[in-house]
Amino acid sequence: MFDFLKRKKTDTTDKTEAEIPAIAEVTQDATQGDKPGDAPASFFARLKQGLAKTRANLTSGIANLFLGKKELNVDLLNEIEMLLLTADVGVETTDQLIKTLTQKLARNELSDAAAAQKCLQDEMKQILKPCDVSLDIPANISPYVILVIGINGSGKTTTIGKLAKYYRETGKQVMLAAGDTFRAAAIEQLQIWGERNQIPVVAQQPGADTAAVIYDAMEAAKARKTDLLIADTAGRLHTQSNLMAELQKVKRVLTKLDATAPHETLIVLDATLGQNALNQVKQFNAAMKVTGIVLTKLDGTAKGGIIFAIAKETRIPIRFIGIGEGINDLRPFKADEFVDALFSA
Repeated sequence: MFDFLKRKKTDTTDKTEAEIPAIAEVTQDATQGDKPGDAPASFFARLKQGLAKTRANLTSGIANLFLGKKELNVDLLNEIEMLLLTADVGVETTDQLIKTLTQKLARNELSDAAAAQKCLQDEMKQILKPCDVSLDIPANISPYVILVIGINGSGKTTTIGKLAKYYRETGKQVMLAAGDTFRAAAIEQLQIWGERNQIPVVAQQPGADTAAVIYDAMEAAKARKTDLLIADTAGRLHTQSNLMAELQKVKRVLTKLDATAPHETLIVLDATLGQNALNQVKQFNAAMKVTGIVLTKLDGTAKGGIIFAIAKETRIPIRFIGIGEGINDLRPFKADEFVDALFSA
């Protein structure tokens, strides 16, 4: 009955050099990282480490500006503004932060530079908090379908593997759909994740119709009473209208089995791209109505401030952040925890 669940051998003889390391990487990622159930303090320490480049670029710079200064003045505000822009916090978000500091300064609400730093930290939390919404899988929807989208190189397929493990450890039955049929390596990557973590993967040959693969997976998930189906899709640029239309086709096909599916359209964004990541989510949202964001590779960039621009300008929930290569380095996003780690010494 579930013949299409059997993994078909894919021809990998034509893989590009870029694709081959991806398989080696996922083999490592599938097992490395901290142990499940690590204490929160352990992850906070790793979050601090993961944000080291952004902290050095942004908050350490701000702390140095405040160091030894008791007076807050216009010159200091201008320097703070430049640091915020350099960290890709964005013009609109930076304007809001500086405006708040300026107004409080004018009302004599900031007694010294230390108070200004505390005010800045609190305001940054307020910007992020509307997007601090966890992705909880309801028990009354089976399967709950997460459609994962994004451009090539954002870490989409690896993120799916990590999400699958995360939800399996919460007690959910998980299934994966290898909907990125454009890259043979993407199919193989998901199969490795499935094998390592005892999670079934629905896959077909490279070049198969993405919508058909995900439809088959949805049928299988329904028959098996699976809690969660996570579907991969081929990476595409946000400017490729024909490929965006393909995503819309996938959505239409899913509604034939469940009028409410996909229940979550999750975009994976690469934080190292800075402002371009913001442009991506805006374009994908216009085409697909994005309901959640995963921001990856925060450990590899000094431009982690882009998270503030994304939160301010989209208000889309940031479900998870990635701050390392370990399998447990993808964690639910918490606004207070993020800003505290960013400002922590």
